[in-house]
Amino acid sequence: MGIDLRPLADHEVTVGVAVAVPEPHATRLREHRRAFGDPLADAVPPHVTLLPPTTVPSGRVDEVLEHLQRAAAATGPFTLSLRGTGTFRPVSPVVFVALAEGAAECGALERAVRRGPLERELAFDYHPHVTVAHHVPDAAMDRALAELSDFEVDLAVDAFWLYRHGHDGVWRPYRRFRLVGDAAAAGGAA
Repeated sequence: MGIDLRPLADHEVTVGVAVAVPEPHATRLREHRRAFGDPLADAVPPHVTLLPPTTVPSGRVDEVLEHLQRAAAATGPFTLSLRGTGTFRPVSPVVFVALAEGAAECGALERAVRRGPLERELAFDYHPHVTVAHHVPDAAMDRALAELSDFEVDLAVDAFWLYRHGHDGVWRPYRRFRLVGDAAAAGGAA
């Protein structure tokens, strides 16, 4: 999730949906992101995006919550393996920790989430990842690629989160959705 800086009317909220990276790994990745000079290190928790920043009318929040509950109910827990780094350069100034396992499950979940009241077009094809450097000088991006190239952790994913973007520019968890569907069907969330 990036930061949407345009002002919102009182009747709108900006939300994002993501798989959170748990502690202690979140703190480790945040410290790295801060060390690379990324100004969003303290505003954006480490995560795998399922829905990028999306403006929703306040009156539709209950509908969004019900929709996300259905997506979670149709999806089972899965393993997310983070391994090494990658980059979207030169298309986008981003360095990320890559997914070695769990990308298909994240993709299925992303498709389930980005429907109904959260349907929207994407600027880029969906590519699950954990951002560790964004809009920083090339030297810092090169450092991020090198320093986290041996990053390796396996995570048990049993939930995703709806985040709200605060007027202070910080993304905060708003509601957790447990994955309660059949684990064997995790790759085919509908």
